[in-house]
Amino acid sequence: MNKAMISASLVTALSTALVMAAAPAEAGMKDKEKCYGVALKGKNDCKAGAGTSCAGTSVRDHQGNAWSLVPKGTCEQTVSQTSPTGFGQLKEFEEKNS
Repeated sequence: MNKAMISASLVTALSTALVMAAAPAEAGMKDKEKCYGVALKGKNDCKAGAGTSCAGTSVRDHQGNAWSLVPKGTCEQTVSQTSPTGFGQLKEFEEKNS
């Protein structure tokens, strides 16, 4: 085999492996939803506003721009001390004064 064929084979194998690895993660998301304002400090799944990188970067409990994955249908029943409604939100929100 020449170098081009080996490289092409490696790229194909790696691409296939990446696609297969992502499939279970996407399947698990079908029964979950992002819930803003319910994560505890440093325990968010992702997104915690400007200057943060992702998971585990929320700087306070119940931060309005940080979310956690919860079972579908439970977000708006989960208590949030900073939410205007007192419960988790499906969208980012401005925190109320505690």
